[in-house]
Amino acid sequence: MVRLDRFRWWHIEEVLPIEADLFGVEQWSPAMFWNELANGHHYRIATDDDGTVLGYAGLTVVPPDEAWVQNIAVRRDAQRRGIGRLLLEELLAEAARRGARRTLLEVAADNAPAQRLYAAYGFEPVGIRRGYYQPSNTDALVMQRDEE
Repeated sequence: MVRLDRFRWWHIEEVLPIEADLFGVEQWSPAMFWNELANGHHYRIATDDDGTVLGYAGLTVVPPDEAWVQNIAVRRDAQRRGIGRLLLEELLAEAARRGARRTLLEVAADNAPAQRLYAAYGFEPVGIRRGYYQPSNTDALVMQRDEE
């Protein structure tokens, strides 16, 4: 069974290997996670029954009515089990609780599985940020979902 909890500072060391595996040279540093947590952004951690970290996700709400999905990551050996969906649903619920009328995210232009997940939740492409991910120079597709 997967459990979602508040992402706390002590989880940072546990998520770094997932970051390194999934994002390589473009991984977030410990300082980036510390900054997100220190600024009070909404972060959740997904764990299994024995407390092993399976994934994590974060959301930034920009008043008065905008939210940004900062990241969603699921350990490779835990992918395709609905954990990414569970994390995304939690972020979207928090965005709604905080009055966001629009939720945006950036996803690597070559990450088709993630784009399909976001599209299934009503996200649509609204722009491209050329060379956004560095040092690979990969473009980011900006996707947006409007609340009804």
